[in-house]
Amino acid sequence: LSPGAKMGCFTFIKVMMILFNLAIFLSGGTLLGVGIWVAVDDQSFVDIFGGLSSTVVQVVYVGYFLIVIGAILLVIGFLGCYGAQKDSKCLLMMFFSVVLIIFIAEIAAAVVALVYTGLAETLLTAVVTPLLKEKYGQDDSFTHVWNATMEEIKCCGLNNYTDFTNSTWYEDHKVYPDACCDFTQPCDATLAAKTNVTGCFHQILKEIKTNAGVVGGVAAGIAALEIAAMVVSMYLYCYLDQK
Repeated sequence: LSPGAKMGCFTFIKVMMILFNLAIFLSGGTLLGVGIWVAVDDQSFVDIFGGLSSTVVQVVYVGYFLIVIGAILLVIGFLGCYGAQKDSKCLLMMFFSVVLIIFIAEIAAAVVALVYTGLAETLLTAVVTPLLKEKYGQDDSFTHVWNATMEEIKCCGLNNYTDFTNSTWYEDHKVYPDACCDFTQPCDATLAAKTNVTGCFHQILKEIKTNAGVVGGVAAGIAALEIAAMVVSMYLYCYLDQK
């Protein structure tokens, strides 16, 4: 290509880089703002968006999740947008490095999830089961989270009803949570064993496998955007390095 064509190509890609990362930056700022709002004043959020939002907020701690995602997007958007606008090789390399780290982390997480599902279950059991035994029925927020989760996913505990055996809840009420007996009362040990409601960990895995196509498509789309962002940032970096 002639120098003029190369310059035109560089300018076009630079503008696209700026616009793309500006959108990411604004999205990150929006998510961060909403996350802080939800975390600080969740009742106003519930009043505006209705009762369903109360369950959603408590089930996934969406406020803190949005703060983390928003902050990450802000950093990525700033590095990419400002780096391209100022022709800064340093910022472009930082942008490339951050996106690469996130990409590698996602691949690693996917591999671990596929290969070490049993290990993940063991680790979660070691951490979550003691919390269920101690906090379920005592901590209102924790209890509401698990009740909403078990009702929505139609599951019981992390593995099954035995996660609540010898728990504070069982010692106080002498029954298991209603979800462990498909909401048939009283949910005693005999009925819970007979009902045999699936644990939430296995139920979530089942839902993921059922929607594997959608999950895979979304993951592939995100990976493609990350690869494209890395390629573009490296192209701009190499072009500036040659000037």
